[in-house]
Amino acid sequence: MNLSQSFRLALKSLATSKMRALLTMLGIIIGVAAVIVITSLGNGMQKMMNDQFERLGSNLIQVQIYGMGAGSSRSVEPEDMYALASDYPQYLSGITPMVNCMAAVRAGGEDQSSTSLYGVSEDYMNMSGDSIAQGRYLRFVDVDRARNVCVIGAYLSQSAFGGGGVGETVYLSGVPYTVVGVLEAASSDVSEGSSDDAVYIPYTCALRLNNTAMISGYVFTCPSQESAPVAKAIIENRLFQTFQSDDYYFVMTSAEMMAAMNTMMSTMMVVLVAIAAISLLVGGIGIMNIMLVSVTERTREIGIRKSLGAKRANIRSQFIIEAGTTSAIGGILGIAMGMGLANVVGMLIGSSMSAGGATFTAVTAPNSVLLAFGVSVGIGVLFGYLPANKAAKLNPIDALRYD
Repeated sequence: MNLSQSFRLALKSLATSKMRALLTMLGIIIGVAAVIVITSLGNGMQKMMNDQFERLGSNLIQVQIYGMGAGSSRSVEPEDMYALASDYPQYLSGITPMVNCMAAVRAGGEDQSSTSLYGVSEDYMNMSGDSIAQGRYLRFVDVDRARNVCVIGAYLSQSAFGGGGVGETVYLSGVPYTVVGVLEAASSDVSEGSSDDAVYIPYTCALRLNNTAMISGYVFTCPSQESAPVAKAIIENRLFQTFQSDDYYFVMTSAEMMAAMNTMMSTMMVVLVAIAAISLLVGGIGIMNIMLVSVTERTREIGIRKSLGAKRANIRSQFIIEAGTTSAIGGILGIAMGMGLANVVGMLIGSSMSAGGATFTAVTAPNSVLLAFGVSVGIGVLFGYLPANKAAKLNPIDALRYD
């Protein structure tokens, strides 16, 4: 019996008991589907984060300071950071303080509970890649004199001011701020809580709202990604001179952040896929169990084939091919189910989540599909070997006598 005949016989055997075959495949189907869903969503998240970093640029340097605060002999003021950028223009081409505010936002007569509020300088727009749709961005005089002006994102413009906003008033913890500009939409999905749902004010005003004089975050730009390591070293040396310890600050380039994020996502995906793969082992045990039952049911058939000259290798290969066929069909069904679920879940997540103008979509990689299918077939063959070997070793006389 050649390979094609064994394959056709395996399909005929599965067709005679469809429900049993489906239940046998269930573990394989669930395991493969789980692997496809996890890898697709993980790849989608990784792609979204990479798109966000690429949009922001690979020449950014993030600085976080955990110093002793303003007034201490070991503190860093904005003037110090601006002076550092002026001293090394060939490595540091831009700088903005970053202040996160916790103020209540009210616009258009309604509270905006999901709106993010940032204190920045006039240079932030060029560094972030944003562009103005209406009005203007913050200016040096706004920052220097701590004027109560703001720039809003596209979502706030649409939801609170009907697509306009310039000249309108936004209340931050009850303090009125005049809207001087509206940003272009960062993504096609302008939704609540997205990157388009934001308000930008002068960082000097943000410090006043936070009732503090300390700035803990800065963003620098360098002329190119190649100059980022040198720029990072310059910033670290300056901060070390002040704090005399690297426990009070943290400096990271965009490339390092991207690499760290990819490493974290890859590690998490490996762990989740390993957990999902347990279902494949359960499916393999199910296949072995049903093949043992099949050997028992077909003992007389095996005896007849052996009496007609079938060798052990022929019997063994027949049952191994049957087990492999069962797991292969289960793998195909699992891939179809996994891709369908991944797309549905991806659309649900994508409709409610975006980051920095990058939207979430599930990405099913061909290598993960091939790997899942290969593993499913391999498990079927592996767990089908024991029943196949048992069938091959049956004594033909005893098998013919079996009732």
